[in-house]
Amino acid sequence: MSAGNKAPTSSSDGKDGYKFSVVACAKPFRSEIKEVVSTKYDVAPLLVGFLANDDPAAKAYARWTGNACKADGLRFELREVDKLELQEKLEEANNDDAVHGIMIYYPVFGNLPSFHGGSMDNFLRDCISPEKDLEGLCHTYRNALYRNKRFLDDNKTKKCVLPCTPLAIVKILEHLDVYDPQLPLGERLSGKSVTIINRSEVVGHPLAAMLANDGAAVYSVDVDSIFLFQRGRLVETTETAESACRKSNVIVCGVPSKSYKLASDSISENTVVINVSPFKCVDEETLLSKPGVVWVPSVGKVTVSMLERNLLRLYAQYHV
Repeated sequence: MSAGNKAPTSSSDGKDGYKFSVVACAKPFRSEIKEVVSTKYDVAPLLVGFLANDDPAAKAYARWTGNACKADGLRFELREVDKLELQEKLEEANNDDAVHGIMIYYPVFGNLPSFHGGSMDNFLRDCISPEKDLEGLCHTYRNALYRNKRFLDDNKTKKCVLPCTPLAIVKILEHLDVYDPQLPLGERLSGKSVTIINRSEVVGHPLAAMLANDGAAVYSVDVDSIFLFQRGRLVETTETAESACRKSNVIVCGVPSKSYKLASDSISENTVVINVSPFKCVDEETLLSKPGVVWVPSVGKVTVSMLERNLLRLYAQYHV
């Protein structure tokens, strides 16, 4: 990990660990997006976000999305709807040629089962057209991701859309030199171990697949199980959450609970710890006392950049 990537931090009091600000990682993507929008399109692409809950984190994400789109020259429209009307409103947006990208601010129904099988939130993800699925969470893109398929067509003209938060984490790890650019694509995390805590369908599950597709050994931890992902395969493991964390180069925590904290003694030196929960998952002072540790307290700014980037991809592939 190069010292040049270290961000200034208020936690630098002679300690070896440091807090990484993702602003520097997001900046080049934001600049590129502004350049494309201002030079290529007379009318900027339109992103429609659906908010059907009162979740503070979802509302904050919607606010960040709107502010970023405005700053970067993109059009954004937030549609607040009743959750029982959301499926119908999604279909209307799918059929509206003026809409170029669609996203939902989750959770909507949480784990409530769907009549169609699985959960209602998973069903809603599959209701978004692949031509407008900004977050890459519908069945078409999930299926491609878990098969490590990067294009939708044999001619390789239609690139797959990847989920925004997992993609943001990949870009942060690239920025921090965890990825080895000297290795071939698909091998750049070879020899690295990663632990992801919380196997959600929005972050934990797709992120495990993405990192495993790039060569990492990924421990996927949830309330009732631990799996080891390697190259799209599930491998039995006898590791515990603590032992998996100790041997990992990267730990990603997405537990949506104020009370949850990563045990400090399960985090080794020189580990990148990334928080994707709305709550701080560590004792920050103790963590930053560990030599070589990089603490990433949030990924939101890069996530929004990936959202905008996905919008431009969909616009170029399906709407121009």
